[in-house]
Amino acid sequence: MKVVHTIEELRDQLRGQTRAAFVPTMGNLHAGHLALMRSARQYGDPVVASIFVNRLQFGPNEDFDQYPRSLMEDIEKLERARDVYVLFAPNEKELYPEPQTYRVLPPQDLGGILEGEYRPGFFEGVCTVVLKLMSCVQPQVAVFGKKDYQQLMVVRSMCRQFQLPVEIVAHETVRDSDGLALSSRNAYLSEKDRATAPMLYQSLTQTRDALLKGATDIASLEGAASAELDRNGWKVDYFSVRRQRDLLAPTLDEVRAGEPLVILTAAKLGNTRLIDNLEV
Repeated sequence: MKVVHTIEELRDQLRGQTRAAFVPTMGNLHAGHLALMRSARQYGDPVVASIFVNRLQFGPNEDFDQYPRSLMEDIEKLERARDVYVLFAPNEKELYPEPQTYRVLPPQDLGGILEGEYRPGFFEGVCTVVLKLMSCVQPQVAVFGKKDYQQLMVVRSMCRQFQLPVEIVAHETVRDSDGLALSSRNAYLSEKDRATAPMLYQSLTQTRDALLKGATDIASLEGAASAELDRNGWKVDYFSVRRQRDLLAPTLDEVRAGEPLVILTAAKLGNTRLIDNLEV
């Protein structure tokens, strides 16, 4: 595996390559990230991964400075897995040599709801860095995990509107044996909170099962799930049933007609904010 830290080195490695498959990450790699890179091999060659903790997607009171950084350990994991040909690991000055005054602002009806409501500016930061990384790598395919469901949809929409010649491939959420979605932020959980954390996935599965059995009162399902999480020490930002196609709320007629749905949630346990989702 080649490890490069500058855009010039990256382009040297990829000169003449037209089928690259790209997996952007913020590092602190776990089995979920490695699954994305393994999957990327099915769609292109070579596989390019990036590690960059993007300041633009962190709010003023969020955990940018505390976000776990483990580049040497990440490199060891990637070398053992042997799925990545080039790792692009720039520093902030390399990717943002001057203040990033040009930004990509996603539409409010997709980027301003759910995560966008609770984390203002988050998707602007995501879109800006993804567009910049796509420009550096120029991949044929990019692989994103479904755990960040709204992010996946925002990036896919951005690529379509800008006519980027990149296919966005969605990879299923990778979970621990107890159902907890793998996330770098899981490392923040105390031992007690880690034991409680699978409840988030359980609440999603219970709501999905109710929908599959014919429940149609979305507000009641959302309220019951939120209340149960609250009773068990969570602070819920949202627990919401939405249409898969655009993340807008379904009508009663759509629910009855079998509209494809997705349940999305974000909640804080202790000091750790976790997100998850489940398609119906």
